[in-house]
Amino acid sequence: MWKNTCKLLLFDLDGTLLQSDKTISKRTLSVLKQCREKGILIGVSTSRSEQNSLVYLNELMPDILISSGGALVKYGTEYIYKAEFSVAETNNMIDMARAVCGEDCEITIDTTDSHYWNYKIDPKKLDQSWGESIYTDFTDFSECALKMCVEIFDQNKADELAHKLPECDCVRFSDGYWYKFTRKNVTKENAIIKITEVCGFGTESIIAFGDDYADIGMLQLCGTGVAMGNAIDEVKDKADVVIGSNDEDGIAVFIENEII
Repeated sequence: MWKNTCKLLLFDLDGTLLQSDKTISKRTLSVLKQCREKGILIGVSTSRSEQNSLVYLNELMPDILISSGGALVKYGTEYIYKAEFSVAETNNMIDMARAVCGEDCEITIDTTDSHYWNYKIDPKKLDQSWGESIYTDFTDFSECALKMCVEIFDQNKADELAHKLPECDCVRFSDGYWYKFTRKNVTKENAIIKITEVCGFGTESIIAFGDDYADIGMLQLCGTGVAMGNAIDEVKDKADVVIGSNDEDGIAVFIENEII
């Protein structure tokens, strides 16, 4: 049913296009190549920063990139949308996170060019795909943020921080205690609207794939929302289709059967 109507395949990365070992299967890469040969655009929509996705972007060469949860949108080689916090706003967010969650809370900041962190353990030792991230203690930080993430173990504190940052959208990641803060109304789904404005087709021509809370709006907006077999129940409940997991070549099987 999608063979003649799909114009864009749009993929979340972690838990979706990426297997648990943080690689893209050869089978999936092969079917995406076949889709591109049929004129279907390939897109990535991730909460990762662009810099933290480079190993995959160099492999995929996507036509469309939505990164930092929708704060940065790229069509081809051109940035068509950027939602930054000023340096002063960024520092206020960091200060507020520390005031609510403790001076030693772990924080990451995405900028257009870099990914900064103050982890106690170097993230590159845990996940080599994470790219050239930069350690900082965030003292006198002088960059404009696209996204801040904070590790918060107490839901009440997470709610308090979200309340004290009313200019932000706050979304939790399901695989831990991390919360993502972007500028208000900066979401994957609103980034998709920016894409349709330059691509010349509507959201009904997009098939989107995801697994986590930040993907729900994207899956509901697009013509077909596809949940991975490993997705959280909230995503499966909102999706049009549930496929095999990210470790079972769920995406490749779906595309082979329904599109190619």
